[in-house]
Amino acid sequence: MHEGSGEIEIFAGSSSVKFARKMCDYLGTELGNSQTINFSEGNIFVRINESIRNKDVYIVQTIGRKPNDEFVELLFWIDAFRRASANSITAIIPYFSYAKGDKKDEPRVSIRARVCADCIEAEGADRVVTMDLHSPQVQGFFYKPLDHLYGQDILCECAKRLGIVDDDLVVVSPDAGFAKQARSFATLLGCPVAIGDKVRTAHDENAKVLEIIGDVKGKNCLIVDDFTISGGTIVDLAHGLKDKGAKRIFAFLSHVVLGEKGVDKIEKSPIEFLVSTDTVECPAVEKSSKIKIVSAAPLFAEAVRAIHDRRSMGDMIDNLPERMFAMSFEGVEGIR
Repeated sequence: MHEGSGEIEIFAGSSSVKFARKMCDYLGTELGNSQTINFSEGNIFVRINESIRNKDVYIVQTIGRKPNDEFVELLFWIDAFRRASANSITAIIPYFSYAKGDKKDEPRVSIRARVCADCIEAEGADRVVTMDLHSPQVQGFFYKPLDHLYGQDILCECAKRLGIVDDDLVVVSPDAGFAKQARSFATLLGCPVAIGDKVRTAHDENAKVLEIIGDVKGKNCLIVDDFTISGGTIVDLAHGLKDKGAKRIFAFLSHVVLGEKGVDKIEKSPIEFLVSTDTVECPAVEKSSKIKIVSAAPLFAEAVRAIHDRRSMGDMIDNLPERMFAMSFEGVEGIR
């Protein structure tokens, strides 16, 4: 990244307009003037409506509910900023759904996350900022700097403020793959860990939890995971926990990509409430009585400020201000 001009310019792709506005509100700046047009045959057109010559540009575009369109639009934005002589281009991807395609675990398949990383860099992005990748090793697919943020600080603070952290609480990972992250949650909350034994037999959104490893009888259980698309795994796990004698059950996730069927599944489940961040805008979630959405936008805004000021991201994460948490939880019922 070249020496900057001192000006921060945040722009929003079509999937993250609300998120980017929250970032700007936190930073006390205006959202950049731009436009996305979707033509009837599916073509996407993007346009920057102001000069960004020699400015440090941050384009916010989650890749979530319509990943193919959203990813291609992100590439068009990066290309437009490069051709408009931006000093630097940072791609802020609150949720990077193609991180699931992180390996070649069977013959004749694509490593989709690597393809995406190559395209983002080929178009001219100088840096990427994202949160809670499904597979952290995806960071190694990028040659340019990638800042990997974690939602656990926001989610753990939320759990404390909701008053559910006590001696009876157990953090539950849906499978062994998320056990390391679950242990990190448990350390921050000062409680033990249990693990679900999950199997997935096909390339679909249905996984089966076969067993619970750990003591959950008579305990309150906090299910943690990086994302849910259908709600199937966490609901199946919640039923399994109830069968093992668990009392209250909560779910805390970094990202939700739920439609109406998924929300209905959560509503009918033993889960008392589910907390996630706003990295993906899901209209169906707004109708749910059980799902609470807190904002990760202030965390990303803090990251932008640290990047722009050339400060350590580690120091930023270790010194998150109360103002950030206050804005993250603003308007969410039950959070003091």
